[in-house]
Amino acid sequence: MKSVLLAAVSFVAFASSSFAQPATQSPTGNLEKLSSFQSTGTTEPRPIPQEGRRADAIRKNLEKIQLPAGFKIDLYAIVPDARHMAVGPNAGVVFVGTRKSNVYAVTDRDKDRVADEVKQFAPSVAFKIPNGVCFSRDGVLYVAEQNRVLQFPAAEFFYEGPDVAAFVVAKQGDLIPPTEESFNHTARVCRIGPDNKLYIALGQPFNVPAKDKLDLYKRTGIGGIVRMDQDGKNREVYATGIRNSVGMDFNPADKSLWFTDNQVDGMGDDQPPGEINRVANMGQNFGFPYYGGGTVRTVEYKDDPVPAGVVGPQAEMDPHAADLGMMFYTGRMFPQTYQGGIFSAQHGSWNRTKPVGARVMFTPIKQDGTADKSQIFAEGWLTDNGEYLGRPTDVAMLPDGSLLVSDDTAGAIYRISYEGR
Repeated sequence: MKSVLLAAVSFVAFASSSFAQPATQSPTGNLEKLSSFQSTGTTEPRPIPQEGRRADAIRKNLEKIQLPAGFKIDLYAIVPDARHMAVGPNAGVVFVGTRKSNVYAVTDRDKDRVADEVKQFAPSVAFKIPNGVCFSRDGVLYVAEQNRVLQFPAAEFFYEGPDVAAFVVAKQGDLIPPTEESFNHTARVCRIGPDNKLYIALGQPFNVPAKDKLDLYKRTGIGGIVRMDQDGKNREVYATGIRNSVGMDFNPADKSLWFTDNQVDGMGDDQPPGEINRVANMGQNFGFPYYGGGTVRTVEYKDDPVPAGVVGPQAEMDPHAADLGMMFYTGRMFPQTYQGGIFSAQHGSWNRTKPVGARVMFTPIKQDGTADKSQIFAEGWLTDNGEYLGRPTDVAMLPDGSLLVSDDTAGAIYRISYEGR
């Protein structure tokens, strides 16, 4: 314990000099105090209850979930509005974003693979749609909001109290032009790449955008993926032609970036397909809005020439299943067939005559680095009468190799483990 405390103190001293922001990005109010390691006087919220009627009901629903032989699913934590997750590289604390105004810290203190405590993270910070959470390899937590990006050095050490070390990477209004802020498609996701740069997916706000928006969106990276240094400098557009990606990860085998994409609504139950895509090189275009998904042309752009070099999806998913969070499985708990493949969460359709989705998918990766056919890994949250018992949103891996699945409808995180030896 003493060595951990000394490490945390050393990190604070390092963070004070290494993460300070230039004057043009100086945060205000509580953020200004937190960046100077000053108390804000914020009262610590009470932990979220982990037992009781709600937990019992969720466990009962989990009895309906179907998994391959040898796997089991359990309730890991009650987390209101749980969306995207980031597992801390030091202590395995799970940080959970939402589409509302809270980020949560989930702690399993005794390592029995069930959360002991869930509480609001950084309650002194006023978040706005802090959906995207991701860690750097050296333990800096990034939170990508609707139109701002924050960083929290040593989050796993500071999260215990209401005040945390916090700095601004992209100030409010700098992630996208304020004129393009919308209630639609504003759930950002982020990842730190093999190049140590910060990658952020920026969903465009329309079903299909008007043509007079295309130049602005291409220039700013809306409807694409941007990358920047971890301090927010040297921003550039990495990929374009993306409708609304709410899940991405890097393949550790070849360092390529993969992402899910939600495709155009209102084209019927059975088209267009959802997508899992692979970015092999910076600057690639993935076809939207000329294609609504796969090779299905949109009505609005059907007579326009498709840009040269458009890249097709690696895997086509069921139409309107709402593919969100994804990750490459790098653990050793699961059988060999799953190692190196992609787990992804399907949130479930909202405008399909017969609902589909609400499940966890697995996509194998072939020897040549391309995707094989996707398959259902976990299902049962969508009943035969079309009722959602839950809606998987994201997937993440605990240090032991088990799989976490977040569910923003049930307000929970599940843990899938393998016991079939």
